[in-house]
Amino acid sequence: MEDPNRPVTGFPVNPNGNSANPPPYFTAYPYAAAPPPSNSYSSYQNYPYSQQSYQPEPDLVRRATCLRRIFAFIIGLVVIFVTVTFIVWIVLRPQLPEFRVDSFSLSNFSITNDSLVSFTSEARLTARNPNKKMTVDYDHIEAVVFYKSQSLSDTTVPPFFQDTKNETSLKANFAAAGSFVDKWVVDGINNERDKNGNVGFNLRMLSRVRLEAKAWTTRTRFLKVFCGDLAVGFPSKGRSGTLTTGPKQCRVGI
Repeated sequence: MEDPNRPVTGFPVNPNGNSANPPPYFTAYPYAAAPPPSNSYSSYQNYPYSQQSYQPEPDLVRRATCLRRIFAFIIGLVVIFVTVTFIVWIVLRPQLPEFRVDSFSLSNFSITNDSLVSFTSEARLTARNPNKKMTVDYDHIEAVVFYKSQSLSDTTVPPFFQDTKNETSLKANFAAAGSFVDKWVVDGINNERDKNGNVGFNLRMLSRVRLEAKAWTTRTRFLKVFCGDLAVGFPSKGRSGTLTTGPKQCRVGI
């Protein structure tokens, strides 16, 4: 006899006594949606911070606004400065002066085995201002004669002023009387004289310059002039020599 408390298993039976066909696989049975919890609104009210947005402190807002204005002001000044500089450069087209060595000579040149050198020298140069709208004012010009990197003698050249598209002749006189030099200088000069009679010297100049236009003046800058490889030819056992290469163009920079 069957137990009435036993759970029913299997599929329903047709009226004719046969079991019904099972439902196909993956058959979904709908379920009724559960109602929302009755205390959801009350739980939301229990967290007051979730109902209001964050408000920054007024001091922080003012400070951030002040910093932004300062940065904007600095950027504006930079943009204005760059724009004005570019416009001035377009209008004036400033160019560096040009220098050329026209002659360079040494007299009474002697160098001893004790590394003592003596001579007198004269350099004649031409300074050219290629600018059409700007003048050049030279102040405190220093000139130095070198053998390679060894300084032999220095002097100063009087300051001068150059108008637009102007050429000015300069003269620098040097002298050395028993000046001490390194041993490698003595050997280098003697070797060059014995080889072909020519000795290469360098001339360097440094000057404070200022470029000026009608309504615009540059700040004072240092102008550097380098005239290298000035080959001076000495006759056999001679003590005087002159430039053998003709006029020599110099490098100019600031």
